[in-house]
Formats: sequence, structure tokens, C-alpha cells
Amino acid sequence: MTRVHRIAALALFAAGVAVGAYAAKKLTVSTAAFAGQEPAAAAEALLGAARQLAGDGSYENIAVARVYYLAGKKAEGREILDRVAAGKTKAGDWIRIARVYQRAGDWERAKPLLDRVVEMAPEDEDWLAEIGAYHLLAGDRARAEELFARSLALDPSNLRNTLRMASGYLGLSPED
Repeated sequence: MTRVHRIAALALFAAGVAVGAYAAKKLTVSTAAFAGQEPAAAAEALLGAARQLAGDGSYENIAVARVYYLAGKKAEGREILDRVAAGKTKAGDWIRIARVYQRAGDWERAKPLLDRVVEMAPEDEDWLAEIGAYHLLAGDRARAEELFARSLALDPSNLRNTLRMASGYLGLSPED
């Protein structure tokens, strides 16, 4: 066996060990988490697994927090959202967190986060339309129409954003 073959074999072996170690650490969820359980116990077991699956991902943790928060377990959801917010947070994280609060009817928590998104991403026409719809739902038509105008100035042919705007006027969430 030549030196090149030995190096290639060693590299292949090391890659196999790394893949095996990763696969061994990867959490899996089984039907034992919910089979035969009362709904509350099944949900709690699945949420516990989801927390582990989320790891350090901001998007993933916000998704877990959303379920807690909207299910009425606001303290648990808020703890996760606060942990995400304490890290390196981007505009996409802020809008996801704000959506949780808005969906739960907590406009006072959602509004400053949405304002932060507009500040951080002033030319994101999708977010401008969505955030405008949230303002409309909260009764601030002037701010909503300002954000709608900014969105349209950036992309006047965007079907999805047009529907977001229409949704707000109909009292629907732009996410529905």
C-alpha cells in the first residue's frame, strides 16, 4: 500500500468515525413520547424532545417557544424567547419573536420588536407589508399605510405582499 493510499484510507476511516459519532449523538423521537399518553403528557414529552432537538438554533428555539407561548405556557415560552433575544440576534429572529407575541394578542411586546425589524431591514418589502398589516390589526392605520407605501415603492407587483395588506384590512393575520 502506497503512502497516498494509506493517507486516503486513514482520511476515510476518520470521516466514518465522525459520521458515526454524529449519528450516535443525534436525538430521535419515538412514538413512546405520545402513545397511550393523555394529551397534556404527550404534548409535554414532545415539547421536551423539541427543546433538545432545537439545540442552539435561534429559529428552532423560537419555534419551540411559540408552541409554549400560544398554548398558554407563557413563562416557559418567554424564557426561551428571552434566551434567544440575549444572543446574537438578526432581524429575522426579531420578526419571528414578534410574530409569537402578536399571534398571542400581546401587541405591547410585539410592537417594539417589529419597530426594530423596520429599523434593521428598512428595505425588506415583505416585512414592511407584514408589519404594516400588524399595525392595521392593532388599529394604527396611519403607520400601516406608511409601511404599505414603502413596501409598494420597493416592489409594486408582489402578490403575496398585496395579500398581506388586504388581510390586514379584513382583520386577518398576514400569516393566515
